[in-house]
Amino acid sequence: MSTISTELVEPESGLPAGEPGPVGIAARSPLQLFWRRLRKDWLALTALGIVLLIILTAIFAPVIVDLAGTAAPRTQNADLTGDFGEPLGPNAQASSPSADGTVAQAGPFGSDKLGRDVFSRTVYGSRISLLVAFIATAITVLVGVTLGLLAGYYRGWIDTLLTRVMDLMLAFPVLVLAIGIGVACSGAEGCLGGAIQPGLTVVIFVISLSTWPYMARIVRGQVLSLREKEFVEASRSLGASDRRIIFKEILPNLVAPIIVYSTVLIPQNILFEAALAFLGIGIDPSDPSWGAMISDAASIFREAWWYMTFPGIALLVTVLAFNLVGDGLQDALNPRTAK
Repeated sequence: MSTISTELVEPESGLPAGEPGPVGIAARSPLQLFWRRLRKDWLALTALGIVLLIILTAIFAPVIVDLAGTAAPRTQNADLTGDFGEPLGPNAQASSPSADGTVAQAGPFGSDKLGRDVFSRTVYGSRISLLVAFIATAITVLVGVTLGLLAGYYRGWIDTLLTRVMDLMLAFPVLVLAIGIGVACSGAEGCLGGAIQPGLTVVIFVISLSTWPYMARIVRGQVLSLREKEFVEASRSLGASDRRIIFKEILPNLVAPIIVYSTVLIPQNILFEAALAFLGIGIDPSDPSWGAMISDAASIFREAWWYMTFPGIALLVTVLAFNLVGDGLQDALNPRTAK
């Protein structure tokens, strides 16, 4: 049910200045209440600004790379490695000129052991991380909310069946399951008759398959409580159908927890994608991915600290910002925090 807050205001009464006029009541909508609480949380607003900046970076990655004057993320340049094939540090120049007489210089984040620009790969890596996280989260929310609604509202054998399926999925070690599916679907023909192709599709499928039970359990628990509320009983007594009760009465009251848990799922899925890329599952090695870059840099960290540092910082800031936004949304959407 919607939460309404009121405050006293003085309307235009037409009375002389200083004369007391009638007192009116202005109601705040749930959206106004949400914004009123959120704007007081400067940490969440700062994190939200960082999240928007990261999203804009992913969208305009080609423009940013062009403005920085660095090479494309897949371009390999042997001149950006040392005499013994070691990567060059940030803004370091090659020891010898190239064939055309020019001296190559690494970008602001240096180069990797294949002569690829780390700045370009870090910027483009945000695309893969956010793309996988948003798509996997959307699939998780869709599947989890649907099954959670069915299990919590109808109960009986439907609830028992879906709950046992959730327990079965939660019993599997996530990374072991991900590795198994990733390896099985990494062939040229993919899995499920070609529906799941190698690459990002495998990663998104693995993440969605592993995370939807958590969303379904949260929604089921909320529905079990809401289905016994008075407004649901009133709708049922008036002859409302199950579909109308689910989508018109129960689902609108689940918007706040769904939004909050979705913002928590996004950073988890970003870390999940980075972990899978670190293990070499799904992602093409030539594609820029923060997890894959950290994996490649593990063996040469002492000689090339920049190769792991910059994608690691990008991953840390992104996950931390999304988590802070999720905490802020949870506080702002909680009616108990109204002042």
